[in-house]
Amino acid sequence: MAHTSRHFEDFARRRGLPFLCVRAGDRSDRLLTEGKLTTLELPRGILSFPLDKDLKVDPAWVRHIPIIGRTLRAFGPDIVHITGPSELGILGACFAGWLGVPLAASWHTNVHEYAASRSRWFFEPLGKEQTATGTRQIQEIMLMATTGFYSLASVLFAPNLDLCRLLEARTGRRCHLMQRGIDAQLFSPERRDREESDADFVLGFVGRLSVEKNIALLAQVQSELEARGFHNFRFRIVGQGGEEGWLRQHLPRAEFMGVLRGEALARAYAGMDVFVFPSHTDTFGNVVLEAMASGVPAVVTPDGGPRSLVQEGKTGFIAGDADFATATARILEDPALLAKMRASAREYALAASWDAVFEGVYAAYEPVLQAESTSAA
Repeated sequence: MAHTSRHFEDFARRRGLPFLCVRAGDRSDRLLTEGKLTTLELPRGILSFPLDKDLKVDPAWVRHIPIIGRTLRAFGPDIVHITGPSELGILGACFAGWLGVPLAASWHTNVHEYAASRSRWFFEPLGKEQTATGTRQIQEIMLMATTGFYSLASVLFAPNLDLCRLLEARTGRRCHLMQRGIDAQLFSPERRDREESDADFVLGFVGRLSVEKNIALLAQVQSELEARGFHNFRFRIVGQGGEEGWLRQHLPRAEFMGVLRGEALARAYAGMDVFVFPSHTDTFGNVVLEAMASGVPAVVTPDGGPRSLVQEGKTGFIAGDADFATATARILEDPALLAKMRASAREYALAASWDAVFEGVYAAYEPVLQAESTSAA
């Protein structure tokens, strides 16, 4: 969400569009104005608690209501766009109602699937059947609550067609695709700087090291590749999370690079040979697009958004957990296929741009704003 919001700001800056971004930050209340772009950055307080190493919730966020209210009234928005049911998103929905302007909402995280994954430990002592039933019920309850919140919006956005169909069915609102763009100059094969003497295949993963990312499958991939006779490979892991200790224990040859950004992240991608992304819960998979822009083919699961990015057999493979290692091995054992996939992955990513994404968002605003103008008249 933060990644997309930054690019949305950059788009508004380039186009000279009036744009106010209210977001969480690490510093004290900070209001910045640059041309027609205004940014209000608000700190989380001492009551904040982590949902993961890089994701926090502040139950006392309501203390920011006065400054958000003053800033919004001074800016005078035509539409309020929120990025999910966070504490800031909930306040954004309330302020849209207070100001009497339309609400737009974009879906960025499968909260219902995350809740089900995180609750599995609670049911496991009860047995396999009860675990499946319990997690399924939690997922449905969270989905009902989340889609109920999204039904407050006049227009919805989601990063893949399956989610759009789900939201339209559950909310009765129109949903538009809002995929991700890529900076193909930053993420590029030209960033590859590995030593020529390094003959290993590098299997890469970028993301939170958490249970909902299905990272345990990486250890299974390692075991199956070794059983097939592959030993000249290692993993390159970029990210942090609660499962890092488990991964370090089960992937002893892996490079753990922590959280990287900018050129350091681009170099890490470019030094990979195959991007292995076993998550079943990602709504889009921006990391997959970043890897492809770096000339790295991807192996992804058939669930969620990443499958919409991978062209089967051309830019990578789509495989379930049982076939994930087999798909990876197909690339490693065929240097000609790997070379073709590298070129195709880069070509695909070059066709994606943030400008095209946000032009689509503004186009989707228009009917809502026209309807609002007609009703006001």
